[in-house]
Amino acid sequence: MKARPQAVQLRGGRVIAHLRDPAQAIYLALFAVLIIGWVLVTIDGGQFVTTENIVGIQQRSAALGIVAVGQTLAILAGSLDLSVAYLISLTSLVAAEAMTGGGMVPAIAVVLAVSALVGMVNGLVITKLKVHAFIATLGVALIIKGVVEHRYDGPAGDVTDSFQRLGYDRIGPVPVSALLWAGVAVAVWFLLRRTRLGYRIYAVGGDEEVARLSGVRTDRVVISAHVLCSICAGIAGLLLAARLGAGSPTVGTDGGYDLESIAAVVLGGTALAGGRGGVAGTVGGVLLLAVLDSIFNQLEVNSFFKDVVRGVVIVVAVAVYARRARERRTTA
Repeated sequence: MKARPQAVQLRGGRVIAHLRDPAQAIYLALFAVLIIGWVLVTIDGGQFVTTENIVGIQQRSAALGIVAVGQTLAILAGSLDLSVAYLISLTSLVAAEAMTGGGMVPAIAVVLAVSALVGMVNGLVITKLKVHAFIATLGVALIIKGVVEHRYDGPAGDVTDSFQRLGYDRIGPVPVSALLWAGVAVAVWFLLRRTRLGYRIYAVGGDEEVARLSGVRTDRVVISAHVLCSICAGIAGLLLAARLGAGSPTVGTDGGYDLESIAAVVLGGTALAGGRGGVAGTVGGVLLLAVLDSIFNQLEVNSFFKDVVRGVVIVVAVAVYARRARERRTTA
């Protein structure tokens, strides 16, 4: 008779442990939102669990997911990147114009090179000039904005038909863009969990001074994180160019990929101070935002209310994570 209460207590302890893990908590929240959304849409007379809706959620989350995975690297290293939105716009234009005058492969190479250059500039300004990441990346964002606005008045270039398939083709119910996002996420997860650079990113984000005294070249780690973050933004720019069939000077800013990517990373449990979190939580955060958008669109919710709900979700999530962190420090 005594075993039952002990078993219940053990199961309860496991549930609490899961809830304390941000990466698992975000997936529990995602499951809850899916159930609530399905109920609300059904009551409203619609159908939530359809192939069209599932494909739509995957397509909407792909570009943001790629950017957010890159943003995870920067934030884990104790930094962040506010230039990704303008970089997405720039790379979409570069890709479309390069494909107009050349082939698909050279265009991709040019986009990745431009992205890496922007990331290196961000990293160098932060590490060598000792400018705070917020100001440094905001300044680079404004420089990119000036270049884009000076050179482009509207859509430019022409993406090849074969490359446009990246934006719309799918294998069964899975869009190719979702597979691209999954590939980027797995690659970054492997980098963080199985490579020396990944370990160093966590070390620098956790305590830069301790990492430096341990022999880690912290400047190189931060620069590498920013280069990879910008490359992810460039990949997102390629994807959006494939969807539009041309480059757009506003595709990045209209999507709000700078703040949205940071919000997804934070929702996934990655600490803004760095050193704690990972790609798995970020993927959950992106999917949660995409599912909320899908629910709001089907219910035809006012855009103002939509933003309010999203803001409340983010604030509550950060508050819960901060409280748990304080509790862990108190009990340690």
